[in-house]
Amino acid sequence: MKAICVYCGSNFNGDPQMRTAIENLAQLFIDQDITLVYGGGSVGIMGVIADEILLKAGSVTGVIPQFLMDKEVGHKSLTKMIITENMHERKKQMANLSDGFIVLPGGFGTLEEFFEVLTWLQLGLHNKPIGVLNIGGFYDPLFAQMEVMVAHRFLKPANRDLVFNESDPAVLMEKMKNFNALPDEVWFKDRNLS
Repeated sequence: MKAICVYCGSNFNGDPQMRTAIENLAQLFIDQDITLVYGGGSVGIMGVIADEILLKAGSVTGVIPQFLMDKEVGHKSLTKMIITENMHERKKQMANLSDGFIVLPGGFGTLEEFFEVLTWLQLGLHNKPIGVLNIGGFYDPLFAQMEVMVAHRFLKPANRDLVFNESDPAVLMEKMKNFNALPDEVWFKDRNLS
C-alpha cells in the first residue's frame, strides 16, 4: 500500500489514549512510507494526524471542497492539496488516490464515508482493504449493530467480515496489508441473504 485514506472527525475531545493511537498510526505511515490521504482539514482528529505525519517529514495529501476552504478550515502546510467542487467529488478523489481505508473516531461525516466505501467493496466496485481503528471501544456499538443486522438477515456474515476491527494500529495495518481478493460468495449477486 502506497497511500491510505483516513476518515476521521473534524473535532477532537483531547483523549490521551486516542492521541497516542493516532501518533502510533502516524508512525506506521512514516515507517512504511505510506502517504496519508484525508479530508484536508486543519482541525480535529484530521489536523492531529496530518500534523503528526508532517512533523515526521511524511507525505500528506488533502482533498477538500472549495466551500470548506472558503471557511478557512483547510490545512495550509500539506504536501499536496486538491480542491474539489463538492463533497461527492471529494470522496471520489480520496477513494481513487488510495490503496486502502482506515476509519478513526468521528461523527456523521466519518460514518457516511466509511459506509460508502464499505458498500462499494460489498458491491465489488473496488477491492481495497477497510479497517476501523477502534480506539477505546469507540466503535463497539456500531459493530454490535452489524451483528443485529446479520441476526435479522439484512447483512451476510461474509459482508460483515469485509471490515477489520482492531484497537492496535500495527495489528490493523498488518491485516490490511494481507488483505486478499474477495471470495466469490461476498459479491453482491442477488438478494438472497441466507
